[in-house]
This record gives sequence, structure tokens and C-alpha cells, in this order.
Amino acid sequence: MKKHVVFFEAVGGSDKGKDGHRKDTVPMMDYLKKLGWTAEVVFFTDEILRDDAKKNEIYEYVKKGADAYVSRVNPGNLKEEKLYFDVLRKLCADGVIGMPHPDAMIGYGAKDALTKLRNTELVPTDTLAYYDPAEAQRIGVKWEAGGEHDFKKNFPKTLAKGERVLKQNRGSTGEGIWRVQIKDPNKYKGVSELPLDAEIRCTEAVDNHVEERKLGEFMDFCEKYLKGDNGMLVDMTFLPRIKEGEIRILMLYKDPIYVVHKKPAEGADAFSATLFSGAKYRYDKPEQWSELVGYFLSNLPEIKSKLGNYDLPLIWTADFILDTDANGKDKYVLGEINCSCVGFTSPAEFLDKTARRVANTIINIVEDAKS
Repeated sequence: MKKHVVFFEAVGGSDKGKDGHRKDTVPMMDYLKKLGWTAEVVFFTDEILRDDAKKNEIYEYVKKGADAYVSRVNPGNLKEEKLYFDVLRKLCADGVIGMPHPDAMIGYGAKDALTKLRNTELVPTDTLAYYDPAEAQRIGVKWEAGGEHDFKKNFPKTLAKGERVLKQNRGSTGEGIWRVQIKDPNKYKGVSELPLDAEIRCTEAVDNHVEERKLGEFMDFCEKYLKGDNGMLVDMTFLPRIKEGEIRILMLYKDPIYVVHKKPAEGADAFSATLFSGAKYRYDKPEQWSELVGYFLSNLPEIKSKLGNYDLPLIWTADFILDTDANGKDKYVLGEINCSCVGFTSPAEFLDKTARRVANTIINIVEDAKS
């Protein structure tokens, strides 16, 4: 073993501190060094990724000198994300341990992870993913006019059943995540498909603002979310108990680190659990949510299998919302998984302790793989 780990970061972005790094990157590296390893940051830019010589120079350098890489690149900080993933894929193929593998980032980080899990007890069965035909072909999804991935054909039907949430695959902090309601549900009671002139109320999670639109016009607006690489919309049942709070489990590989209870702001339309929208966060120990944590951990083998059977990400999260089952008992529904660049900078008092655990986990993963 070389006992050397490379941390990949992107230059710039709102996720960086004054030193140009994500706030949790340097603490992780510092603890690796305390444990007798070495670590460094290697930066990517779109310009580097477009320059084959510079890109290959980084690839050769990491391949020769590192046991593993840790990706700390936030979605959106690199426009050339595909080229970035290509570099990571080559490194993994050459024996560098990916934390995570780029295809695990795609599998766990994309919103359609929910549709891959819909035949499990974690996700409602009527959760759908929509693509445009070009993107479906690019990622190997069978797209047919009128089929389950056809947005304009299916959304008027799913909305006829009741409130829905549409989630775009790109964006962050609630941008492009819409709660959609029929303005006058009694007018369409019993119909299996809404007309395009049906009036709807749309609330965006980024700030809980409400827009009233006609269904057809709103769907035309949402088509922009389907365009380009990684274009996608996920359509799922709105769970009104989100008002009681979304529960996020922050995972370090196979172990829960802490649980964040995210309660949306007050207000009839408010449903967003982001800090930017006024939600209140509380940080709890995993033991305080033993039932949920135990339920989630028991489902890890099936999650891993259905999301490509890659090794689990190094740092990742799973978000749950409370629902009620047919017997009137509480149940938890998986609303989202994130893994592309999950951080642990809040609460501040967790940073030092968690950085130490991350460093130890990185070493354990490398040693297990090399043994």
C-alpha cells in the first residue's frame, strides 16, 4: 500500500470556505496524517476536463501515487461532470479504490433511485421517473410514447389520484421540487385523467412560494427539467406528514453518524425541509431513532443490490417521511438518497469527532480491499 489518499475538489462554488476547500475536507486529511497516512487535494475545473493532456496528467498522477480517491465535488460545480466521471471510472478500473465509484454516485445520487426501489417496502409503488427519449436512450432506459416514462401521458393520471411531488434530477436546496395540488379536487372527483386546462396549485420547495397554473402550461414549463444529460423528473405521492418533519440519516459507509430532524416552516403550503426555506433542524444521536435506523440498516443489502451492487458510498444520506399504514400505524417512506458530496459541517461540534471516524473508515476500506 502507498498509504496515500487523494481528495478531488472543484475550484469555486458556494460550498467552499475561505481556503478554497469544503469545510470538512481538510479535517479528514489532517486525521489521515495523524494516523500515519498522507493525503492531498487535487482540483478539477471544466477547463482541465476539456484538455485531454491536463486531464490525463491528473489521471496518471493519481493512478501511480494513490490507494484511493475521495470525491468532494458537489453536483453543479462542474459542468463537465460526465468527463469527471470518466476519469474516476478509469481510476477504479486500474485498481484505485473509489469513494464512491462514479456509477455508485449516479445510482445513489440520482432521483430515479426511488423508482429502482419501488418494489421494496421503502418506496410507494406508484413512484415514476420521466425522461425525454434522447436521455432515455443515452442511459439505456426503454422509452415508449404512452409508456411509464412519458411525462405528458402519465402525470395527468397520477395527479388525478391526489397531491403529487415532482422532483427534478438537477438543482439543489429545493429548486425544481414542486408540490402539485388540484385547485378544486371536487370538480374532478372520480376522473382517471385530468384535462390540460385543470387549475392547479404548485409550491416550490426552494422557498415555499405558490403559483397557480393550468396543468398543461405547468407541464410545458417542467419539460426543461427533462432536457440534456441527467434530465429527469420523479413523480411521487405527496405525504402530508412531511409537516411533522423529514428525518435524515447521515451514514458513514455502513454506520449511522447522526440523525437530522428537519421540520418545515409554519404555513399551510410550506413543505420544504431545507434551511433556505426556513425549516428548523435538530441533530440527534442514532439511538434516539433506533426504530427507523434499525429498519433502514436491515434494508441495506436490498438497497445495495437494486442500486447496482457497488460498494456503499463513503458519506451519504437517506431521507425519510412519516406516513400511516392501512392499520393506522406509523411507517417510514424513503424520499431521497444523496451521496455525490454529502458533508458533515453541521452541527459544528460534530466536525472534529466525525472527521476522525471518516479517516479511520477510509483506512479500513483500503486495508480490507488490499488484504
